[in-house]
Formats: sequence, structure tokens, C-alpha cells
Amino acid sequence: MTRDLVAVAMGRRPADVVIRDGRWVNVCSGEIIEHTDIAILGSRIAYCGPDANSMIGEKTKIIEAEGRYLVPGLLDAHMHVESSMLTISQFARAVLPHGTTGAFIDPHEIANVLGLEGVRLMAQEATTTPMQIYVQVPSCVPSAPGLESAGAQFTASEIAEAMTWPGVIGLGEVMNYPGVIAGDETLHAEIAETLKAGKVVGGHYSSPDLGPLFHAYDVGGPSDDHEGTRQEDTIARVRQGMYAMLRQGSAWHDVVAQLPAITEQGVDPRHVLLCTDDRHSGTLLRDGHMDDVVRLTIARGISPLTAIQMATLNTAEHFGVTGDVGCIAPGRYADILILSDLERFTIDVVFAAGEVVAQGGELAVDIAPYPYPKEVRGSVRLARALESSDFAVTTPVEEGVFRARVMEVIENQVVNRAIFAELPVRKGMVCPDLAHDVAFVSVVERHRGSGRISHGFVRGFGLNGRCALASTVAHDSHNLLIMGTDQEAMARAGNCIAEMGGGVCLVKDDKVEALIPLPIAGLMSEEPVETVAEQAEGLNRALMACGCSLNNAFMTFSLLALPVIPELRLSDLGLIDVESHTLVPLFAEADNG
Repeated sequence: MTRDLVAVAMGRRPADVVIRDGRWVNVCSGEIIEHTDIAILGSRIAYCGPDANSMIGEKTKIIEAEGRYLVPGLLDAHMHVESSMLTISQFARAVLPHGTTGAFIDPHEIANVLGLEGVRLMAQEATTTPMQIYVQVPSCVPSAPGLESAGAQFTASEIAEAMTWPGVIGLGEVMNYPGVIAGDETLHAEIAETLKAGKVVGGHYSSPDLGPLFHAYDVGGPSDDHEGTRQEDTIARVRQGMYAMLRQGSAWHDVVAQLPAITEQGVDPRHVLLCTDDRHSGTLLRDGHMDDVVRLTIARGISPLTAIQMATLNTAEHFGVTGDVGCIAPGRYADILILSDLERFTIDVVFAAGEVVAQGGELAVDIAPYPYPKEVRGSVRLARALESSDFAVTTPVEEGVFRARVMEVIENQVVNRAIFAELPVRKGMVCPDLAHDVAFVSVVERHRGSGRISHGFVRGFGLNGRCALASTVAHDSHNLLIMGTDQEAMARAGNCIAEMGGGVCLVKDDKVEALIPLPIAGLMSEEPVETVAEQAEGLNRALMACGCSLNNAFMTFSLLALPVIPELRLSDLGLIDVESHTLVPLFAEADNG
């Protein structure tokens, strides 16, 4: 390939494509270079310079940039395709028109359901799209061993095997930060296998404590982190040699709060990256993907060139793939965006691997669906059909009140608050307190049909009337998560999901008001992105009809069972205090006499 590229650069062989007379946004030198031509051979760039006329032959396709900006294809530094409820093929259809030509994915959602086979399937599907997709092997399957039940369990042997696969770039976010700090043998063995392979260990430090615990986690091996929510988080990570990833997902809005680390405190942005983590299909079609994050970053005072570096070169350098992606330069993949407006980041044309894949915001290529095998279906295994009595929370008190631990959600944040609430008791059963926005929440184990169900309470969704929301998207073990105001509605929503083999269901007043079938591992749809986005919008409307006005409420709901994000979570084993990494009682028994 290098010999052929040299032949083009010397004019001995015509280029396949020449982009003529553009403004080269050079993220390597920090310049915008006028009157630049780019010559492409196959999937790679052969030449970037002032005059490519000698490389034009009879069959060379010429694209006139006419002074527009030439920008590297955008890279998402950390994300989970499954959170979009789409397959990788459909995800590519959604994001390519928005200029995302590469992504570093952690498929730990499907890994927690299907194990290493699920990761292998997604790694294979990644090779079928025009995007450059790099896979991080999930590190925490389950995310908190001993505190939840997943469909699989990874040890160092699984990590060592996957590190040999093509396209694997490193270890996915090490979410079990208490395990790293405590010296957990299995977790450190996984990190060791990654480091031995010369690959990157991804971080996930969700505690606000930046003292000894943070320093201990950092030295444990992770080299990046996307869980920061404050400017001091960004500063601490960069100072310790980590890459700070600023996240802007559908429901996690952490970019704006952290940018003052650069704009006000003067932190060098070369160790700051941009990512989305979790964006669902509706957000992708409505707001965009990495282009939306770049626009937000520019609007908050970062220069366009620096913002683009944070979404391209910085990411490629961190993962050690600058020979392929992250900049427009000879030898790299021809992942190029043509922009008519740099400040507004208006994308006219998208090249991926030398091919025009989108123009004017519309996809210009066909991306065939990936044929997932039948083994990925039927992953919801319940002991029996659910009954309303399964969701009864009993107490020794016949009437009165009981003081309970409650998860209080925070809009647009992954963390929640652990609070106490006085809940009414009627005929020996604790009831939700809708007047104070407290609803039921339960987790039903769905991988092995154990029949195990745990119970808790949640505040902040604003539910009213008789309604229930159930989902097999419940990070990260993805058991059946059900929230509601009525036990009968909760049972109906859960049974509906079991019957369709996974997905999301909302029941209101004995009627199914919203449905998103997710047959692939109970996480992903086989439908086109437009269909899934329409279904997701229907869910949003149904939630609003139930009184919920939270932004992207479903994504906040889906984290209620994730026992590695503070402060209080619910797994199939019970209520979890994340900071102490222990199960705690639902009721504050000492206060209840």
C-alpha cells in the first residue's frame, strides 16, 4: 500500500479521488491552511498539499471544496452502541451523516447477557460498516461481583483471549473502582493481561473523592476517565497523567461543567477528549452525535480547532492509532469532512475510508444489516409469569408509616442521592407516596430463571396514576427492571417484556401505551434507526402522560440497577450502598422501632 501511495504522490499513478481547493484544518500543527488539495487512493490519503493536478487521471473523481473546510472525521472516545438500542450497522447509518467516522466502543451491555460470544459478534459486525470501530473488551462482567447477577462472568482468561482479536484496542471501563482500590485479584489480573498486550485500560471512577482513593485508582492502571462532572475532576485527571473524557450523552450532560478547567483554569486541552457514552436513537436523529458535542464545546468558549482536536487527534493519540485516524495526513484513512461553516460545524460531505458516505445530512451508501444468529434471542428467562403479589413490600406494622431508604434521581446526571422517606403502610404493606414523588422499583433476575426479586423505592420521576415502566435495558447486568405506582401494572409490564423476548414496555391504566421490542439480547432492535427512534419518542410521550417530565427519563431509569455509580442502587440481590460496596436494608429498622 505504501508503494502505491508513493506512486500517487509522485504523479506516477492517478488518484481515485481528489478534493480540490479546501481549507485544511490541520489538527497536528494547529493551523488552517488555505488552498489545499487532498489525493485519495482506495481508503487512504496519498497527498495533502497545494497542488494535486499531477495526480488526476481520466477516472479520478474530483470534488470541488471551493474554499470549504477540510476536517478529520470525528471520533467518539467512549461509547456503548447498545445504549442506542441499535445494532452497529444501524448505529453507523445514524451517525455517519453527522461526521462520526470512528468510535471506541465498550460492548459491556451485551457481554453481561451473552458473555464473550456477544463481544465477538459485535466485533465482527463492526468490520461490516465504513466506520473505523475499535473494541474495548469489557472489564466488569458483572460490574460488581457479589452484588448482582449477570448472564456471564469474565476473568483474566477471557480478557487474554479477546486481546488477540483483530480490532480490540484495550480493556473497557474499569467500573469496579472499589475493587481496584481494594486490590481485587481477579480485576488486577484483567488489567495485567491488558498491559501485557500493550493496550489501553479504560477508566470509570465515579466517586467525587479526589483524595487517596482517586490516586490509588489511577495507579491501578486506568489511563482515562469519563465520569467527571466538575472542573476539578478534569484538572485532577489531567494532572495525574490521565486523559479526561468529557461526556455529553442523551441524559448525561457533563461537558459544560468541566470546560472551565480549560477556559478559566488554563488546563492544556491536549489531554482532554470528547465522548457521548450513551445516546439513544432519538437523540442521534434529532440532535446528532459527536458533531453536537463539538458544537456545544465551541459555543462554550473553546476555539473550533481545539474542539476538533478534542474529538479527533487527542483521542487517536490516547489509543495509539494516529497512523490510521485522528488527522488528515498522508497514509491515514481518508475520513474527511467538508464543512461550509466551522463555527457552526455545518457538515456538507462525509468521507469514510475514501468513500462519500453522506451528503447534505443524508446517508449516501447502503449499509447491510448484520445477520445475528438465533442464539442471541430468547434471553429473558423468568421462573414463571409475574403476579401483582410479587411486588408487595411487607412490614410487621399493620398501619402507619415506615422509614425507608430511597433512591433520588438527579436530572441529566448519572449519580443519584441516597435519602430517607416516611412511607405509608396499609394492611401491612408499604405503599408508594405519590404526593411526595416516591414510586416502587423492583429488579427481577432474568438470566437463569431463579425467581429472585428485590424491591426498593425511587424519587424524582413524577409518576402519577396507575402506571409502570419495565425494561431489560438495566445497566449493566440487564436484569428485568420495573418501576411503577401500581403492583398489577408492574406485573403486566414485566410479563409483556418476557413474552416478546426483551425490550421496554410502559403500562398505563391497564393498557400498554409504549413498546420497544429488543430481541437481540434484550438490548438491541432489528429495526431501522428511524423506527427505533419513533418507538423511543412514543415512550417519551407515554412517560409524560404518566407525569414524568425528566429529560431522557428512560436513560436515567436504566441506571437504577447499576451498583458502581453512587450513591444508592438496586440489584436483584437487594439495595446497595455504592460507596461502601455493601448491601443495606431497605428499611431503617432502628428508626422504625
